Parts: sequence; C-alpha cells; structure tokens
Amino acid sequence: MSVGSRVDITRRTWGQEDDACNIIHIDMDAFFAAVEVRERPELLGQPVIVGGQERAVVLSATYEAREFGVRAAMPMAKARRLCPEAVVVAPQMSRYRQVSQEVMQILHEFTPLVEQVSVDEAYLDVAGARRRWGSALAIGERIRALVSEQLNITCSVGIGASKLIAKLASTHIKPNGIIVIPRSTQVDFVQALPIGALPGVGGKTSSMLRARGIETVRDLARTDPGVVRYWLGNVGSHLHDLAWARDASAVQPERVELSVGAERTLAADTQDPAELDRLLVELCEKVAHSLRKRGNSAATVVVKIKFADLRTVTRSRTLTSSSDRAVQFVATARALLTPIIQGGQSIRLLGVRAEQLSQTAAIGIQATLDEVVDDSAQRDDHVTSAVDHVMSRFGASSLRSASSLGASTTTRH
Repeated sequence: MSVGSRVDITRRTWGQEDDACNIIHIDMDAFFAAVEVRERPELLGQPVIVGGQERAVVLSATYEAREFGVRAAMPMAKARRLCPEAVVVAPQMSRYRQVSQEVMQILHEFTPLVEQVSVDEAYLDVAGARRRWGSALAIGERIRALVSEQLNITCSVGIGASKLIAKLASTHIKPNGIIVIPRSTQVDFVQALPIGALPGVGGKTSSMLRARGIETVRDLARTDPGVVRYWLGNVGSHLHDLAWARDASAVQPERVELSVGAERTLAADTQDPAELDRLLVELCEKVAHSLRKRGNSAATVVVKIKFADLRTVTRSRTLTSSSDRAVQFVATARALLTPIIQGGQSIRLLGVRAEQLSQTAAIGIQATLDEVVDDSAQRDDHVTSAVDHVMSRFGASSLRSASSLGASTTTRH
C-alpha cells in the first residue's frame, strides 16, 4: 500500500537545525543497568541484567546483553536462557530515583520548562533558552556532556519541532547519540519508521495493522483516514495524524521541584578534611539560600561524594523537622561526610542536596522553647534576611561564611 520512494531509516543525519527545533527529548541509555555498572566498574563491558529471580521480569539490560536478544519486560527465565553468561543484579529503586533526580537537576539548569515523563526520560522546551545557551543542538550536546561528566552515565538526545519528533529521534539515535530532525524532513523521518515505532501502537495493534498490509508509518499515512478510523476508532484518527507528524502537545513542566542541590568538582583530588569542610559549608549555604528564594523547606539532606576513581556514593538523613537554614544542613551534612572521609580516599567531587521539599509558608518553621525565650533566633532571622538580599542582588557567591573561606580548589560547572 506504499506510495512514493522509500527513505533510508538508517540515516544518522536528517538536515540542519531550524528555528522550529525547540523540543528536546532526553532518554537515558539502559538506565538501571548503567547505574549498576557505574557503581561496579568491574561490570563494564559485560552483559548485565537488572531484575529479580526466575519468576520476575527484566527491568533493564546493558547493550551487551541486548545483543543476545534480552529486552526489558522479558521474563527473567527467558533472559537467562538467551544470555546464560549475564550478570544478574537485583534492582535498587531508591538509588535509581536518586540518580534520576540528579539528571533532572541538570536539565533544569537550562530551562524551567522540563516535563519528566518517567524516571529516565524528559522533554525540554528550549525556545526561551536559546538566547542564553545557543542552539537546541548546543544545549543537547552540553546536557550529554554534563550527564557523562557528573553522573558517569550516558543519554540519547532527540531534537525536533514537537514532542513526537523529539521522542522518535532519541530512540532512533540510541545509544549515546544526538540527532536533529528539522521540520522540513520530519514527515519523511516519521514515515520511514516501522509501524510499531508510533506511540500507542503496541504488539496487538501492530499485528492487526500488519495483517492489513501496514508495515511502515508511510503505509498508514497513505491509507484513507476513514478506513483507519474504521479499523481502530478514535485511536485510528490520532495515529493517522502522527503518521503525518502532526502533534501539537506542549511540554508540561513540573509544578514542584523534587529537590534543590549544589555540587563542585575539585580541580585536584583531595583528602584534606579542612578543605572538604569549607566546601561543604559553602554548598549548604547555597542550597539553603536557593530554598528560601523558592519559599521551600527541606526534610532530608543528601551528601554526594565522587572519589578519584570515579566511584560515587551518597548518604542521606532526615531532619527532625523541615528547615531552610544552612546551620542545620551543615550539621547534618558533616555527620554524613565525616565517616566517609575518615577512610582516607581522595575525593574528586562533593555535593549537597535538599529533598522532600515543602512550602515554608504552609508548614511554618516552629521555634524551639529556647528560641522563644532567647532573642538570638530573631537576630538570626534578620541576618539571614540581609544575607539573602545581598546574594539575590549580587549572586550566590557574593557572601560566604568565615568557615567556608580558604584556598579554593574547586572548579564550577
């Protein structure tokens, strides 16, 4: 049922970016498995499967395992038969959520218009970010670099004029690739794909369409829309629109940030407790200022450490009550960091993150009995307000506490 010449879907270039290419889709590569390999470098290059026991299903698999036919959602017993030499790793969902939050923090550095659709993928609308960051392609390249440098995992990036095109593009360029589909070639790109590539076309629908001679998206596009609607109802009309690259859905940004964080990579690896403590205080102050600027308080403090060998560990602790004050964050972060640095390993990166955010005005920050009878808390409020005013006007680095001063060995990202 195809009409016209076929387009080679293996093409890796579809034209130059144009002004309509404002939507970026970020898709992490084999996310769960990549996190496991990052945590256990000895697994690098091996087929790794993340999942439970025999009756469970595959949650993620490295590309080495995928070469044997292993896929997500496949029964674990089948995956083991296909790839008996695979290393099977039990999932760490809390760890994956944490790394996901770190990815989303990177994305929010470029635009507030970020729509997280799952733990390992998100859309960005960068129309308003071009003036500061350059083209969508430049933004995508920078995101890939930051994810690789800071998190030691990879992502694939698709860029187009709509969410549909960006999503299909990132899937097309996997793994660890980036591609732009300009508006002028987006119809050719979509119609060159197999029918199962369209969102909403699962196994059952795909089989039904193939039984009717619909093998590619172009076959569907060239079919009378009334016939497609007869076959599939309203879904058929929607799929026919997608087959012609018609997608008007907008990026829906998150309404509430999941966390606020700050981190620094040291110019030289260090074991010096004093230097690390100075940096820790600086990061806590920056996080506290960011929270107050947003009107948020946090219930959990997280410390992130990347060692010289690129191994990354995180530790977290929940506060007795939500706070937006650096002094409480510093005390908690110190308690988390001290046992780690006592191991004597050189540290390359240090980060602090505040999680479980809430609106300060909604929950209130209740004073202790000592603070009620001692006006030092009121004086602290005045000092904090003054500091926030200066930092808001002149930048987050314009003021630093005495305990954070010292020879700087950090490089800002």
